[in-house]
Amino acid sequence: MANRICIPDYEYKERIAKAAKLVRERGLDVMLVVSTESDYANARYFSGFWPLFERAGVAISATGDAALLVGPESALFAKDFGKIDNIFVLKEFRESADPAYPELVPDTFTDAFKSIGVTGKKIKIGLGSYVECTLPIMDGLKDNFPEAEISVCNDIMVELRKIKSVNEIACIREGFRIVDLATDEVIRQLRPGVTELEMVGVAQRVIYENGAEYEGLPMYVFSEASTRHAISRSSYRKIEKGDVVQLNLSAKIDGYSPALGLPVIMGKIDAERRKYIDFCYEMHNWTEKELKAGIPASQIPKEFYQKFIENGYKDNYVYGPCHGTGMIEVEAPWMETSSEYMLEENMAFQIDTFISGPTFGTRWEKGVIITKDGCDSMSDYLKKGLIELDF
Repeated sequence: MANRICIPDYEYKERIAKAAKLVRERGLDVMLVVSTESDYANARYFSGFWPLFERAGVAISATGDAALLVGPESALFAKDFGKIDNIFVLKEFRESADPAYPELVPDTFTDAFKSIGVTGKKIKIGLGSYVECTLPIMDGLKDNFPEAEISVCNDIMVELRKIKSVNEIACIREGFRIVDLATDEVIRQLRPGVTELEMVGVAQRVIYENGAEYEGLPMYVFSEASTRHAISRSSYRKIEKGDVVQLNLSAKIDGYSPALGLPVIMGKIDAERRKYIDFCYEMHNWTEKELKAGIPASQIPKEFYQKFIENGYKDNYVYGPCHGTGMIEVEAPWMETSSEYMLEENMAFQIDTFISGPTFGTRWEKGVIITKDGCDSMSDYLKKGLIELDF
């Protein structure tokens, strides 16, 4: 696809070099990041490779060399799609069906690490994605390097990924362009009698037709009681006149996964339910106005939560007000009352404002980039306010 918005090859090399510098500063010999099909970001961040069924990993030495580690069925896949030519096939990265592959003569962690200049027994290994590191992978590391010192260094990946490059921001912005189109089409086709899943299908068609590589998250269209769920899945429920319908639609561009969330009313909303929706919308807009570089990340959520309490919505609070976004729609850093970092220019966040009421819930959500004096909204869709359809 000509002129496709994506991360250029040189940026992957720059990322590896930056990671190596942090590995050296930490006194490590090598950092290993691991990815699954669903939590693919860290390995893809360096390699461009997104595993299917199997796991993938990238090992980066303190000297700046890198190796891509894949499962037994992904050697050619990784060669064709990845940005790292130094590829090793390890049984530890096999899929969860746990095949034996009796004929396979696999590579080992020792082989992979040697290729990037890491040898010896008492090496220092940092795990840059501890949560995604499976037990077989951990066992493989310990079997190959029983005297190694293994530590967690997730913070290296947060440091690398928290500030977005010009190319990353372009990918996020393109994702929102497509999501806006999908949101338009879903709202156009919403009517009594359609199911939640039918509307997800409409959104999927639009995002693929307009250049997305995948959904940025498992898209959902909820109605009525299921809108109370902070995390859930769409169902076969038929949408009815008078329903509150919650949309959260997304589009993935070269791994970057923005999402847009808003309620749509199948008719006119009653005053009791409207007060929840209006308060949530008010808090969303308040948050956007408060964001800017140079302030403590905890400052906004502390005031945000206090406003829920002061307005009588303490029991309706679930989380808020922002979470990091990028290659995963929800990624570090979160913006919470316990956060200990400062907001910086070109950080990317989803302003994710959710309230769970007695019989329904609502979410207003969009992405922003932090600037010196405020933030740059990636979508203007929520400026329309509450959409009430006429039937």
